[in-house]
Amino acid sequence: MKRRAVCIISGGMDSALSAAIAKREGYEIIAVHFNYAQRTQSKEEQSFRKIANFVGAVATYSIDLDFFKQVGASALVDESLEVPIEGIEEGVPITYVPFRNGIFISIATAIAEKHTAEALYIGVVEEDSSGYPDCRDSYIHAMEQAINLGTKDETKLEIKMPLVHMKKEEIVQQALDLGVPLEDTWSCYQNEDQACGLCDSCRLRLKGFALAGVEDPIVYQEL
Repeated sequence: MKRRAVCIISGGMDSALSAAIAKREGYEIIAVHFNYAQRTQSKEEQSFRKIANFVGAVATYSIDLDFFKQVGASALVDESLEVPIEGIEEGVPITYVPFRNGIFISIATAIAEKHTAEALYIGVVEEDSSGYPDCRDSYIHAMEQAINLGTKDETKLEIKMPLVHMKKEEIVQQALDLGVPLEDTWSCYQNEDQACGLCDSCRLRLKGFALAGVEDPIVYQEL
């Protein structure tokens, strides 16, 4: 039986590259996406579908988690909070969704057990990210230990985070090397038609493309 990996795919270029790496490493891909009432939910799901098709996913899951909007506390799900557009914030930004990756990983683990997957890929980036605490490799390693304590004895799941210590320009270059359709990925926190170019995520993405010496293929609004 071919080895299987669950890949959490947001629709952004980090998770797209993470899934492409899983494919390159010989895994059969089970693609998982989460709709959590984020501002760009529709666009992100469209991107997820395209990336899942690119990696030849044998199964796809699009999971609705509407409780995040009830919890709030993040500008991504609470429209009464503004997405910052004045540069990259210091510390944990207002766009951090409380314990989002922990919840995503937990659900993805249940799917992994169902499919007897050996690995779970997540495109977290620690060194050049937006400062989210649930993107740290120490946290992901701890989560892996807890998962393997709380699942069946025969479940041996490795959480892989191939991008965790990469810079954005390195992510862009490796994505290009693997043929990832970056034009089908979406990073903007605010808009679904044209990327704003101003939010943390857009700025990090644009910085990565600039340092890689490549033009970003997605459309940005005129600034």
